[in-house]
Amino acid sequence: MWIKICGNTNLEDAQLAAEAGADAVGFVFAESPRRVNAMQVSVITPHLPNTIEKYGVFVDADFGTIARTVVESGLTGVQLHASPDPLLTLQLRDHFGSTLRILQVIHYAQDFGKQLKILRNERAIDAVLIDSRTATAVGGTGTRFDWQAASHGFQNSSPQLRLIAAGGLKPENVAEAIRTLQPWGVDVSSGVESAPGRKDPVRVRAFVAAAKTAAEQVVASLR
Repeated sequence: MWIKICGNTNLEDAQLAAEAGADAVGFVFAESPRRVNAMQVSVITPHLPNTIEKYGVFVDADFGTIARTVVESGLTGVQLHASPDPLLTLQLRDHFGSTLRILQVIHYAQDFGKQLKILRNERAIDAVLIDSRTATAVGGTGTRFDWQAASHGFQNSSPQLRLIAAGGLKPENVAEAIRTLQPWGVDVSSGVESAPGRKDPVRVRAFVAAAKTAAEQVVASLR
């Protein structure tokens, strides 16, 4: 089970995620209480293990802005919430090659299955992150989508399409989400915070432990 702790704003929290066993950390370069800039992140990433993935979260950003931020911040991946440029993922892949992991975000809705079919043959992306959306935010909402309704799409998607569940996850419900959706990965931000932009060590460790245990149980049940 791939686990990403997003919305980090300081070195202490990013190191906490790594020590707790997360596979990736995320930094938000978009309008948010957790927003950071390249200079802030550039002093964090050199102190993180080489084994942990470091993602920048972008909303409606252009290629130049993203490419510059990746280099200046020492990122290994990007999470794209929206873009006016349909060729953005291809541009990033051509520019960075396989050294950059690319996550494409879609929001759960009635056309969920159709969205997955469109992305099935998208060679530039490494995984698809399914999030919730509200009238005022495209991510980090702390709101869960309908896991039961989405479970068919998750479990019957193309084998090569890695799906990451996000939106409203927390230590208390991540096991339920994993049992219901059987995702490739999970992503959390506000669900492990003590305040916006500040992680709660107890909740971070509990989330990672619960996700790993639930994933092991799912694998065992499928044998």
